[in-house]
Amino acid sequence: MGYVPGRFDRDGAEDMDRIAKTIFAPVYPVIARQIIEQCGFSRGRCLDIGSGPGSLGIALAQASDLAVTLLDSSPEMIAVAGGNVREAGLSARVALLSGDVHEIPLPDGSVDLAVSRGSLFFWEDLPRAFSEIHRVLAPGGKTYVGGGFGTAELRDAIAATMERANPEWRSFRDRNLGTDNRERVAGILADLGFCHRLVSDDSGFWIVMEKER
Repeated sequence: MGYVPGRFDRDGAEDMDRIAKTIFAPVYPVIARQIIEQCGFSRGRCLDIGSGPGSLGIALAQASDLAVTLLDSSPEMIAVAGGNVREAGLSARVALLSGDVHEIPLPDGSVDLAVSRGSLFFWEDLPRAFSEIHRVLAPGGKTYVGGGFGTAELRDAIAATMERANPEWRSFRDRNLGTDNRERVAGILADLGFCHRLVSDDSGFWIVMEKER
């Protein structure tokens, strides 16, 4: 699942929310556990970038003691995410923030963990976006940014369902998660000089960037 941030009307936001709660629902708890394992954070301040309906951020809050902020540039998505946060009973630990990854409306060093699933592929200026994420990370803070399905089995099950609705969905997925794109993103981070590693398998790829202490 992917979307172009900031370009949703209410119907589009609700449609994405429906897909996240049905077809993609099994993915978010799996990825949340992987984030905690890979990054080593179970408490602190977490920013979910391009959060859409808030599925990943909510799953992280449910699996940890993290205080999560959902960042999205679409007012319609923020509204839908707010309803999901209240429904999950997480209003005390999950906040909403309107903004764009290219100019994150947070102070320097204010985030321990920055995550994003799927929005990376729609960022217009990757060097600027990653520089902004690096800016808001606290010393020792980490990212888990990319795209994936948690496991290859979940990927295949979701693909079968999505392709019935849209035969072009697989080519969209393969273009985003393919080797060329992985190498392109890794090259940008190397040029920026940011310490990072690539977590990559059949289910997707993720950038784990760590800010120097």
